[in-house]
Amino acid sequence: MDSSEQDNINMIEWFRASTSYINSHRAKVFVVLLSGEALIDKNFANVVYDLTLLHSLGVKLVLVHGARPQISAALESSGKESNYHKNIRITEAECIDTVMRVVGGESARLEALFSMGISNSPMQDSDVRLCRGNFVTAKPVGIHDGIDYQYTGKVRKIQAKAIRQQLDQNNIVLLSNLGYSLTGEVFNLSAEEVATEAAIELQAEKLILMVPRAGVLDDDGNLVASLSEEDAKFYAEKLSKQDEESRCIGRALDACMRAYANRVHRSHLISFKENGALIRELFTRQGNGSLISSDSFDNLRTASINDVAAILKLIKPLEENGSLIERSRELLETEIDNFKVVELEDSIIACAALYPIGPDFGEIACIAIHGDFQKRGYGDRLLASLEAQAKADNIKTLFVLTTIASHWFLDKGFQEAQLSDLPNQRQQLYNFQRKSKVLLKKL
Repeated sequence: MDSSEQDNINMIEWFRASTSYINSHRAKVFVVLLSGEALIDKNFANVVYDLTLLHSLGVKLVLVHGARPQISAALESSGKESNYHKNIRITEAECIDTVMRVVGGESARLEALFSMGISNSPMQDSDVRLCRGNFVTAKPVGIHDGIDYQYTGKVRKIQAKAIRQQLDQNNIVLLSNLGYSLTGEVFNLSAEEVATEAAIELQAEKLILMVPRAGVLDDDGNLVASLSEEDAKFYAEKLSKQDEESRCIGRALDACMRAYANRVHRSHLISFKENGALIRELFTRQGNGSLISSDSFDNLRTASINDVAAILKLIKPLEENGSLIERSRELLETEIDNFKVVELEDSIIACAALYPIGPDFGEIACIAIHGDFQKRGYGDRLLASLEAQAKADNIKTLFVLTTIASHWFLDKGFQEAQLSDLPNQRQQLYNFQRKSKVLLKKL
């Protein structure tokens, strides 16, 4: 079998495997954020092709575009300065005309891109209709800390009924970062806020935010494929203190958390720079982005007695190579309440445990991840979840005894310590033959 024939077989198998996703996505509402940075990226034409494919498969699309870098460039070229307070642009009266011109131009350019029908291209015979309108009612941000934000606004209302009417007519609805007040004024809004509020009002199946990276990355640069609400909060706070690209991911996570809190239970962070990332995230099991979800597709939860057999199977290879101390079924059954597990499509793929030791200490133990799912951020998720639980239980110090993973724990804020730093009852159980390193972390 030559390579081209194998490629054809792989394509056929992928297409067959995608059938269940096609069926589940049909007639569902997806709200997609296209930032101003996405609109000017060299891969954006491919993003348009993929959105057109979603539309042709029966997905009801609401697209929300921003224009942050375009507005900044236009203001600079006209000699006006972009002023911010708490990372929010102050839109002065003399700037709002420039904002309207720039945003209107980007909306028109998007309409043109979705109107293409070039032969031998993904857009051929697509017959896509985009609909724009005054679907977003806005109000002024007002004055905060003595700063008047002037024509910077917030979402007052999303005209959900009118949007649904357009979706029912098989139109794609296009929203921008402009909103309109009850007194006829135009306000400059955050595109992330517009997308989030639209997803909430429409009770969208998905909120999709196209971002400049593959999604959320852990400290080693590996993609965190799935996050709980707890994980999203952890990473959003962390990213908010880093560079602009990281802060962009942080803002997207904040949007996801607001959507999550208002019954939009599946949000995706997907790269606008990577060709086909949107399709791979939505139509393959492996995905190609970060998913914030409330369902059991990838569920981090407290373990139950029914998970004992799966945990034993998961940790057995690590016991055999000496990384973990062997646990019997009987012992694990008595300790099961200390464990958390990650469940993926009815299979336990990762686990970890927190053992309270005395009033102030807690031991992190038994972190194990199935070989097929390593370097995907599951260790980070489990550790973050156990740290949050420890704080809730008023544990002041976490410790871990490890023979091979000390560098990983050091990267997570643990520090090397001595055996004498542990509580007395744990010192007495220390195995001197294993020579495990002692690491501590103050909470």
